[in-house]
Amino acid sequence: MSDYSESAAFIAERINGKPETAIILGSGLGALAEKIENKVVIPYKTIPHFVNSTATGHKGNLIAGTLGGKPVIAMQGRFHYYEGYTMRQVTYPVRVMKLLGVKNLLVSNAAGGVNHAFHVGDLMIITDHINLAPNPLIGANDETFGTRFPDMTRAYDREFIRKAEEIAENHGIILQKGVYIGLTGPSYETPAEYAFCGRIGADAVGMSTVAEVIVARHAGLRVFGMSVISNEGHHFADDFVNCGDDVVKAADSAADTMALIFTELISNI
Repeated sequence: MSDYSESAAFIAERINGKPETAIILGSGLGALAEKIENKVVIPYKTIPHFVNSTATGHKGNLIAGTLGGKPVIAMQGRFHYYEGYTMRQVTYPVRVMKLLGVKNLLVSNAAGGVNHAFHVGDLMIITDHINLAPNPLIGANDETFGTRFPDMTRAYDREFIRKAEEIAENHGIILQKGVYIGLTGPSYETPAEYAFCGRIGADAVGMSTVAEVIVARHAGLRVFGMSVISNEGHHFADDFVNCGDDVVKAADSAADTMALIFTELISNI
């Protein structure tokens, strides 16, 4: 608990107010953080016990300020298991946010489309997930944060989903909904693996988010998740190649729309 408390105290001394909503921004989606007003930027490398974000499209800053008229704190880039970090390190910021008083967590990511109806640039509300990576709660349970066996029946808050759908409808935005499956990466999936993910119930696949959501729910946070479909894992032309730069470009193209939805959702929480 001491490491988490030290990190939280360091951040609390540098930000204004007590944000109740946190945002974790994935590949190419860090631009949403630029819409935060009255911002205080804290590089991860300066925060005690934080690690560095090395993934493409992840700037590595913690940003506090105002979005949608509410105080927020945002991770401009996350940590991944494939970077060589432990699951404790990957999810460490979520527990720090809990100690800062955060009650709501909004997560975003770039994901491969498994559902044949999905296309590059689509936004998908995450309604559920499948975890095929190590569970971040393995090991001694910290009762300070939550129970040994947390319920995951409604990991993604249904009221937040309903509000996001209303916001999208009001702006004429078409949203997809579906199940996100989390793998370890860093290699992209083979065609057979994409097909396997679809057969077991996934609509989109990625290398993040699930561990953060598990730890958030363990700590009692309400969660909303959204994916940008950055490539189509159901359509393979002869010259098809998965490319990290293309993933970031696809996410960038949808960043403004996601920012609008997140901003109005936060203002209505």
